[in-house]
Amino acid sequence: MTIERYLHASERANTRRSYQGAVRHFEVEWGGFLPATADSIASYLAHYADTLAINTLQQRLAALAQWHADQGFADPTKSPLVRKVLKGIRTLHPAQEKQARPLQLEQLRAVVNWLDAAAAGAEPAAKLRHLRDKALLLLGFWRGFRGDELTRLRVEHVQAVAGKGMTCFLPYSKGDRQARGKTFKAPALASLCPVDAYLDWVGAAGLRDGPVFRGVDRWGNVSPVGLHINSLVPLLRAVFSAAAVPFADEYSSHSLRRGFANWASSSGWDLKTLMEYVGWRDVHSAMRYVEAADPFKSLPAI
Repeated sequence: MTIERYLHASERANTRRSYQGAVRHFEVEWGGFLPATADSIASYLAHYADTLAINTLQQRLAALAQWHADQGFADPTKSPLVRKVLKGIRTLHPAQEKQARPLQLEQLRAVVNWLDAAAAGAEPAAKLRHLRDKALLLLGFWRGFRGDELTRLRVEHVQAVAGKGMTCFLPYSKGDRQARGKTFKAPALASLCPVDAYLDWVGAAGLRDGPVFRGVDRWGNVSPVGLHINSLVPLLRAVFSAAAVPFADEYSSHSLRRGFANWASSSGWDLKTLMEYVGWRDVHSAMRYVEAADPFKSLPAI
Protein backbone atom coordinates (compact mmCIF):
# COMPACT_ATOMS: atom_id res chain seq x y z
CA MET A 1 0.00 0.00 0.00
CA THR A 2 2.86 2.37 0.84
CA ILE A 3 4.59 1.67 -2.49
CA GLU A 4 1.38 2.32 -4.43
CA ARG A 5 0.95 5.59 -2.58
CA TYR A 6 4.37 6.84 -3.64
CA LEU A 7 3.98 5.57 -7.19
CA HIS A 8 0.69 7.44 -7.41
CA ALA A 9 2.34 10.61 -6.08
CA SER A 10 5.11 10.39 -8.70
CA GLU A 11 2.66 11.12 -11.51
CA ARG A 12 1.01 14.45 -12.20
CA ALA A 13 -2.75 14.23 -11.69
CA ASN A 14 -3.48 15.78 -15.09
CA THR A 15 -1.20 13.31 -16.86
CA ARG A 16 -2.72 10.40 -14.97
CA ARG A 17 -6.27 11.39 -15.91
CA SER A 18 -5.26 12.01 -19.51
CA TYR A 19 -3.57 8.63 -19.83
CA GLN A 20 -6.49 6.82 -18.23
CA GLY A 21 -8.84 8.48 -20.71
CA ALA A 22 -6.61 7.53 -23.64
CA VAL A 23 -6.49 3.87 -22.63
CA ARG A 24 -10.26 3.86 -22.10
CA HIS A 25 -10.74 5.37 -25.58
CA PHE A 26 -8.64 2.61 -27.14
CA GLU A 27 -10.47 -0.19 -25.33
CA VAL A 28 -14.05 1.04 -25.01
CA GLU A 29 -14.70 3.48 -27.84
CA TRP A 30 -12.56 1.83 -30.49
CA GLY A 31 -12.88 -1.74 -29.19
CA GLY A 32 -9.20 -2.58 -28.94
CA PHE A 33 -7.66 -5.26 -26.73
CA LEU A 34 -4.79 -4.92 -24.28
CA PRO A 35 -2.03 -5.92 -24.43
CA ALA A 36 -2.08 -4.67 -28.00
CA THR A 37 -0.19 -5.69 -31.11
CA ALA A 38 1.61 -3.33 -33.46
CA ASP A 39 -1.04 -4.09 -36.11
CA SER A 40 -3.90 -3.09 -33.82
CA ILE A 41 -2.13 0.13 -32.77
CA ALA A 42 -1.52 0.99 -36.43
CA SER A 43 -5.18 0.30 -37.26
CA TYR A 44 -6.27 2.49 -34.36
CA LEU A 45 -4.14 5.38 -35.63
CA ALA A 46 -5.44 4.98 -39.17
CA HIS A 47 -9.05 4.91 -37.96
CA TYR A 48 -8.72 8.30 -36.24
CA ALA A 49 -6.17 9.88 -38.58
CA ASP A 50 -8.62 12.31 -40.17
CA THR A 51 -10.60 13.15 -37.03
CA LEU A 52 -7.98 13.57 -34.28
CA ALA A 53 -5.05 16.00 -34.25
CA ILE A 54 -1.57 14.54 -34.54
CA ASN A 55 -0.75 15.79 -31.03
CA THR A 56 -3.77 13.89 -29.69
CA LEU A 57 -2.70 10.71 -31.45
CA GLN A 58 0.81 11.06 -30.03
CA GLN A 59 -0.65 11.51 -26.56
CA ARG A 60 -2.70 8.34 -27.05
CA LEU A 61 0.43 6.48 -28.08
CA ALA A 62 2.28 7.71 -25.00
CA ALA A 63 -0.56 6.47 -22.79
CA LEU A 64 -0.62 3.06 -24.45
CA ALA A 65 3.17 2.82 -24.18
CA GLN A 66 2.95 3.62 -20.47
CA TRP A 67 0.24 0.99 -19.93
CA HIS A 68 2.38 -1.72 -21.54
CA ALA A 69 5.45 -0.68 -19.54
CA ASP A 70 3.48 -0.69 -16.27
CA GLN A 71 2.11 -4.16 -16.98
CA GLY A 72 5.47 -5.59 -18.06
CA PHE A 73 4.61 -6.09 -21.74
CA ALA A 74 6.67 -5.18 -24.79
CA ASP A 75 5.76 -1.76 -26.16
CA PRO A 76 4.03 -2.11 -29.56
CA THR A 77 3.95 1.66 -30.12
CA LYS A 78 7.70 1.65 -30.88
CA SER A 79 7.41 -0.80 -33.77
CA PRO A 80 8.51 0.27 -37.28
CA LEU A 81 4.95 -0.22 -38.53
CA VAL A 82 3.47 2.22 -36.03
CA ARG A 83 6.22 4.77 -36.67
CA LYS A 84 5.61 4.62 -40.44
CA VAL A 85 1.83 4.98 -40.04
CA LEU A 86 2.31 8.00 -37.80
CA LYS A 87 4.71 9.55 -40.31
CA GLY A 88 2.20 8.97 -43.07
CA ILE A 89 -0.55 10.65 -41.05
CA ARG A 90 1.67 13.70 -40.57
CA THR A 91 2.24 13.82 -44.33
CA LEU A 92 -1.38 13.38 -45.43
CA HIS A 93 -3.03 15.33 -42.60
CA PRO A 94 -0.76 18.31 -41.90
CA ALA A 95 -2.18 20.71 -39.37
CA GLN A 96 -0.96 24.02 -38.05
CA GLU A 97 -0.49 23.95 -34.31
CA LYS A 98 -3.18 25.95 -32.55
CA GLN A 99 -1.98 28.33 -29.87
CA ALA A 100 -3.89 30.39 -27.40
CA ARG A 101 -4.22 34.07 -28.21
CA PRO A 102 -1.73 35.97 -26.01
CA LEU A 103 -3.24 38.45 -23.56
CA GLN A 104 -1.68 41.85 -24.21
CA LEU A 105 -0.89 44.24 -21.37
CA GLU A 106 -3.51 46.77 -22.48
CA GLN A 107 -6.11 43.99 -22.54
CA LEU A 108 -5.07 42.86 -19.08
CA ARG A 109 -5.48 46.43 -17.85
CA ALA A 110 -8.94 46.66 -19.45
CA VAL A 111 -10.08 43.43 -17.80
CA VAL A 112 -8.74 44.47 -14.39
CA ASN A 113 -10.41 47.87 -14.67
CA TRP A 114 -13.69 46.14 -15.49
CA LEU A 115 -13.31 43.78 -12.51
CA ASP A 116 -12.60 46.71 -10.19
CA ALA A 117 -15.66 48.61 -11.41
CA ALA A 118 -17.88 45.53 -11.23
CA ALA A 119 -16.69 44.66 -7.72
CA ALA A 120 -17.37 48.18 -6.45
CA GLY A 121 -21.13 47.84 -6.81
CA ALA A 122 -21.54 44.08 -6.54
CA GLU A 123 -23.26 41.88 -4.00
CA PRO A 124 -20.89 40.08 -1.57
CA ALA A 125 -20.75 36.83 -3.57
CA ALA A 126 -20.07 38.55 -6.89
CA LYS A 127 -17.51 40.84 -5.27
CA LEU A 128 -15.62 37.83 -3.95
CA ARG A 129 -15.55 36.26 -7.41
CA HIS A 130 -14.29 39.49 -8.95
CA LEU A 131 -11.50 39.71 -6.37
CA ARG A 132 -10.57 36.08 -7.01
CA ASP A 133 -10.55 36.54 -10.79
CA LYS A 134 -8.41 39.66 -10.52
CA ALA A 135 -5.84 37.86 -8.36
CA LEU A 136 -5.84 34.85 -10.68
CA LEU A 137 -5.32 37.01 -13.76
CA LEU A 138 -2.56 39.18 -12.35
CA LEU A 139 -0.64 36.38 -10.68
CA GLY A 140 -1.05 34.14 -13.72
CA PHE A 141 0.22 36.88 -16.04
CA TRP A 142 3.12 38.36 -14.08
CA ARG A 143 4.36 34.97 -12.90
CA GLY A 144 3.75 33.19 -16.20
CA PHE A 145 2.07 30.29 -14.43
CA ARG A 146 0.46 27.39 -16.23
CA GLY A 147 -3.20 26.78 -15.53
CA ASP A 148 -2.57 23.70 -13.40
CA GLU A 149 0.00 25.61 -11.35
CA LEU A 150 -2.58 28.26 -10.53
CA THR A 151 -5.13 25.67 -9.47
CA ARG A 152 -2.57 23.85 -7.28
CA LEU A 153 -1.26 26.93 -5.51
CA ARG A 154 -1.84 26.77 -1.74
CA VAL A 155 -2.13 29.61 0.79
CA GLU A 156 0.41 28.06 3.16
CA HIS A 157 2.95 28.02 0.33
CA VAL A 158 2.60 31.72 -0.46
CA GLN A 159 4.39 34.55 1.35
CA ALA A 160 3.19 38.00 0.32
CA VAL A 161 4.12 41.43 1.67
CA ALA A 162 2.39 44.52 0.28
CA GLY A 163 4.83 46.80 -1.49
CA LYS A 164 7.60 44.19 -1.30
CA GLY A 165 6.67 41.16 -3.36
CA MET A 166 5.65 37.56 -2.93
CA THR A 167 7.02 34.03 -3.18
CA CYS A 168 5.02 31.00 -4.30
CA PHE A 169 6.25 27.49 -3.59
CA LEU A 170 5.07 24.62 -5.77
CA PRO A 171 5.98 21.11 -4.50
CA TYR A 172 6.11 19.96 -8.13
CA SER A 173 5.59 21.40 -11.59
CA LYS A 174 5.95 20.33 -15.21
CA GLY A 175 9.60 21.38 -15.46
CA ASP A 176 10.48 19.94 -12.06
CA ARG A 177 11.05 16.35 -13.13
CA GLN A 178 12.74 15.39 -9.87
CA ALA A 179 9.78 16.72 -7.84
CA ARG A 180 12.07 18.75 -5.60
CA GLY A 181 9.74 21.72 -5.53
CA LYS A 182 10.48 25.22 -6.68
CA THR A 183 9.94 28.73 -5.32
CA PHE A 184 8.73 31.43 -7.71
CA LYS A 185 8.93 35.15 -6.98
CA ALA A 186 6.44 37.76 -8.15
CA PRO A 187 6.96 41.52 -7.96
CA ALA A 188 4.99 44.24 -6.21
CA LEU A 189 4.02 46.79 -8.85
CA ALA A 190 2.66 50.33 -8.87
CA SER A 191 -0.29 49.18 -10.98
CA LEU A 192 -1.75 45.82 -11.94
CA CYS A 193 -0.05 44.47 -8.84
CA PRO A 194 -0.33 40.71 -8.27
CA VAL A 195 0.68 41.06 -4.61
CA ASP A 196 -2.10 43.49 -3.71
CA ALA A 197 -4.64 41.47 -5.70
CA TYR A 198 -3.64 38.26 -3.92
CA LEU A 199 -3.81 39.86 -0.47
CA ASP A 200 -7.20 41.44 -1.22
CA TRP A 201 -8.63 38.08 -2.32
CA VAL A 202 -7.33 35.88 0.53
CA GLY A 203 -8.25 38.58 3.05
CA ALA A 204 -11.82 38.95 1.79
CA ALA A 205 -12.26 35.16 1.53
CA GLY A 206 -10.72 34.57 4.97
CA LEU A 207 -8.24 32.00 3.66
CA ARG A 208 -5.58 30.70 6.02
CA ASP A 209 -4.57 27.48 4.28
CA GLY A 210 -5.60 25.21 1.44
CA PRO A 211 -6.05 26.08 -2.25
CA VAL A 212 -5.69 29.75 -3.17
CA PHE A 213 -8.23 29.82 -5.98
CA ARG A 214 -11.65 28.31 -5.17
CA GLY A 215 -15.25 28.44 -6.23
CA VAL A 216 -17.70 30.89 -4.68
CA ASP A 217 -21.39 29.99 -4.64
CA ARG A 218 -24.36 32.35 -5.04
CA TRP A 219 -24.52 32.99 -1.29
CA GLY A 220 -20.84 33.92 -1.04
CA ASN A 221 -19.68 30.64 0.49
CA VAL A 222 -16.09 29.87 -0.50
CA SER A 223 -15.49 26.25 -1.45
CA PRO A 224 -12.98 24.24 0.63
CA VAL A 225 -11.53 22.73 -2.56
CA GLY A 226 -9.63 24.43 -5.36
CA LEU A 227 -10.90 25.26 -8.83
CA HIS A 228 -10.79 22.30 -11.20
CA ILE A 229 -8.37 22.74 -14.09
CA ASN A 230 -11.22 22.21 -16.57
CA SER A 231 -13.13 25.18 -15.14
CA LEU A 232 -10.29 27.64 -15.74
CA VAL A 233 -10.77 28.25 -19.46
CA PRO A 234 -14.56 28.84 -19.22
CA LEU A 235 -13.95 31.16 -16.27
CA LEU A 236 -11.35 33.25 -18.13
CA ARG A 237 -13.42 33.44 -21.30
CA ALA A 238 -16.49 34.53 -19.35
CA VAL A 239 -14.49 37.32 -17.68
CA PHE A 240 -12.95 38.45 -20.98
CA SER A 241 -16.35 38.43 -22.65
CA ALA A 242 -17.92 40.46 -19.84
CA ALA A 243 -15.06 42.95 -20.11
CA ALA A 244 -15.73 43.24 -23.88
CA VAL A 245 -12.32 41.86 -24.89
CA PRO A 246 -12.48 40.93 -28.61
CA PHE A 247 -12.20 37.24 -29.53
CA ALA A 248 -12.84 36.20 -25.93
CA ASP A 249 -13.41 32.56 -26.94
CA GLU A 250 -9.85 32.30 -28.31
CA TYR A 251 -8.21 32.75 -24.91
CA SER A 252 -7.15 30.08 -22.44
CA SER A 253 -4.94 29.83 -19.37
CA HIS A 254 -1.94 29.69 -21.75
CA SER A 255 -2.90 33.20 -22.89
CA LEU A 256 -1.54 34.59 -19.62
CA ARG A 257 1.77 32.77 -20.03
CA ARG A 258 2.10 33.71 -23.70
CA GLY A 259 1.08 37.28 -22.97
CA PHE A 260 3.76 37.67 -20.32
CA ALA A 261 6.41 36.04 -22.54
CA ASN A 262 5.62 38.47 -25.36
CA TRP A 263 5.60 41.45 -22.99
CA ALA A 264 8.97 40.43 -21.50
CA SER A 265 10.51 39.84 -24.93
CA SER A 266 9.29 43.19 -26.28
CA SER A 267 10.55 44.87 -23.07
CA GLY A 268 14.10 43.73 -23.73
CA TRP A 269 14.38 40.57 -21.66
CA ASP A 270 16.96 38.20 -23.09
CA LEU A 271 15.85 34.63 -23.70
CA LYS A 272 17.96 33.14 -20.88
CA THR A 273 16.44 35.49 -18.29
CA LEU A 274 12.93 34.75 -19.55
CA MET A 275 13.51 30.99 -19.46
CA GLU A 276 14.84 31.13 -15.90
CA TYR A 277 11.95 33.32 -14.72
CA VAL A 278 9.18 31.26 -16.27
CA GLY A 279 10.85 27.88 -15.76
CA TRP A 280 11.40 26.61 -19.29
CA ARG A 281 14.10 23.97 -19.61
CA ASP A 282 14.84 24.32 -23.32
CA VAL A 283 14.78 26.99 -26.01
CA HIS A 284 12.17 25.19 -28.10
CA SER A 285 9.63 25.40 -25.29
CA ALA A 286 10.28 29.10 -24.85
CA MET A 287 10.03 29.92 -28.54
CA ARG A 288 6.57 28.35 -28.73
CA TYR A 289 5.35 31.16 -26.50
CA VAL A 290 7.28 34.13 -27.87
CA GLU A 291 6.08 35.69 -31.11
CA ALA A 292 8.85 36.61 -33.53
CA ALA A 293 9.23 40.29 -34.36
CA ASP A 294 7.90 41.41 -37.73
CA PRO A 295 11.03 42.17 -39.87
CA PHE A 296 8.98 44.44 -42.16
CA LYS A 297 7.39 46.49 -39.42
CA SER A 298 9.94 49.32 -39.62
CA LEU A 299 9.86 49.59 -43.42
CA PRO A 300 8.11 52.62 -44.94
CA ALA A 301 4.80 52.05 -46.70
CA ILE A 302 5.12 51.32 -50.39
